Amino acid sequence: MTTIRIGTRGSPLALWQARHVTELLRAAAPERAVELVEIETVGDQVRDVPLVQLGGEGAFTKAIQQALQAGRVDVAVHSLKDLPTFAVAGLMLAAVPKRGPTGDAFVSKRHRAFADLPSGAVVATSSLRRKDQLLHCRPDLKLIDIRGNVETRLRKLADQDLDATILAQAGLVRLGLADQITEVLDAAWMFPAVGQGALGLECRTDDAATRMILDRLNDMPTRWAVLAERAMLRGLGGGCQVPIGAVTNIAGGVLTLRGVVLPPDGTQRVEAEIAGPMEQAELLGQGLAQQLRERGAEELLKSI
Repeated sequence: MTTIRIGTRGSPLALWQARHVTELLRAAAPERAVELVEIETVGDQVRDVPLVQLGGEGAFTKAIQQALQAGRVDVAVHSLKDLPTFAVAGLMLAAVPKRGPTGDAFVSKRHRAFADLPSGAVVATSSLRRKDQLLHCRPDLKLIDIRGNVETRLRKLADQDLDATILAQAGLVRLGLADQITEVLDAAWMFPAVGQGALGLECRTDDAATRMILDRLNDMPTRWAVLAERAMLRGLGGGCQVPIGAVTNIAGGVLTLRGVVLPPDGTQRVEAEIAGPMEQAELLGQGLAQQLRERGAEELLKSI
């Protein structure tokens, strides 16, 4: 029996994602065995500095992609929000399974809702996108960096006597920690990251057999949505560590994409929206990027 080797990070959330993909593969290709190969990335090795100081782009994906290029694994499983939008030689985004929750979760042991935070409250997050949207809404907050896996961040919430932290809803749900969520922040003002809640499965472009199997795992509404979001991000020249957010909805074959860009201090907010046939996802994303640029997003991005 031929084995499909899945490259994954070793964090609890990454392993959950890889095991989830394993079950999908076993259902789609029962004739193939599946093996997990854990790979340590730069983002795993260096945990005491903000991601932007690591270069941000590819901190959690590059090592796995290199293993895929070298033939040590056959499939790479990524949190799609961590996967850079630029092409990597010999690799392709072969599948995007059905998306999980896309929201940002407010977690607090002291306050019943985000609106209850007092002036000067200390909120932890390592995401520039979250920081800038928080500051735009509440410039009085004190924001601090926090690194580590989900469980580590939850522990730091208590150990460092913080008022709150902001985490991806999908990660908490997937780890069985949904009961830790105090409130899911309103996507009307807290736009999720591009690809948030979705998984990206990469393989080698010349591996036709694996490509054919992975194609069975595609959830097309999810794939159209993330292709639009990633095209917008690429059109803005941004990466996963840039304060750009996206909200996508598909109904009746029509894809509606909203995007936001903010400066580091959150004092400004540039938003735009576009809609069209979901099959034109990438064109819609490119069009929205152009709209955002015309509204001033380019100057904001230059300030980062």
